[in-house]
Amino acid sequence: MPSAVLDPSADKTVAAVALPARLKLLCVTTLHNAAGWITQALASEGATRANLEEAIGATSALARLREEVFDAVMVLHEPGMLDAPGFVEAMRGGGHDEPVVVLGEGEPAACTADCYSAGADAYCCIRQTTPRVLLCELRSAIRRCELERQNRRLYEAEQQRLTIEHQEAERLLAEQRGLLVELNAMRSADDAQGGFSEPAAPTDGRQGRTSDLPEALVANYRDVLRAYVIMGVGNLTVEMSKLAELLAAAGVAAHRAVQLHLDVLEQLVRGLGARSTRHVMNRADLLILELMIHLADGYRRRYRDVEAPPEQLMLPGFEWIGPRSEPPAFEHPA
Repeated sequence: MPSAVLDPSADKTVAAVALPARLKLLCVTTLHNAAGWITQALASEGATRANLEEAIGATSALARLREEVFDAVMVLHEPGMLDAPGFVEAMRGGGHDEPVVVLGEGEPAACTADCYSAGADAYCCIRQTTPRVLLCELRSAIRRCELERQNRRLYEAEQQRLTIEHQEAERLLAEQRGLLVELNAMRSADDAQGGFSEPAAPTDGRQGRTSDLPEALVANYRDVLRAYVIMGVGNLTVEMSKLAELLAAAGVAAHRAVQLHLDVLEQLVRGLGARSTRHVMNRADLLILELMIHLADGYRRRYRDVEAPPEQLMLPGFEWIGPRSEPPAFEHPA
């Protein structure tokens, strides 16, 4: 039997492996190839206790995998009887991610590529593999499987976090739009009581909310928002002041500025795709806060100029020019 070839003393240079104290292994074999020698070979190392369960044929092995959980799967490749690469493909296609080690009589150069392409973790030639090397391959396969599962869990957790962030961003945008609707309703009621009406910002529909604003102004705000997300607070003070002056010169009220901000921000968030929105939302909140400060200062200066317009001062000696009168008569001294 091949167990006579797997001599534990044949290889003293391979480092000792660290495996769990107990291993539950599934060995896929045929009626003509018993797997008891694998248990003896693994037990000869004494590093772990292996509970090896045999499954005759690929169908029986797949049924066992659906019913039980194994630490690793070992497949005895026997051409014409048991096609190990084909079994591994069927196993991976069924959603099983257990580590797989293929054992066969063929040379590694001829069989390793086929096994790896099918989804196996290692191939060992029975005539060239010692029990210690087999343990190393098992340890590497189990470790690789654990890392893949951990990476998959981390990826799924990251995707779930991004989904929650996008939902949170959509919720915040909806709440801010609802606030604008309430403010516009209050302003309309006050204007109706006072007999004064002012066109309010459109708040219904998802498109065309800023269509009444100049396109250059919307594009300018979009560029400022993108730069603000990247550069942060304090780096765009001059640009923020210029933008506030443009909004004040265009007669854009505070609620219209917020409406413009929400429209541009919604487009930016939707363009992020699967990327995080938390950083963008935080920077956007700081942007609108800073813009409201600059816009309030701009309107305060304009109001002050209207209430107390500047006066043209006269040059020295021309402070007062009275009505034209005849010059006084010249009197000779007595």
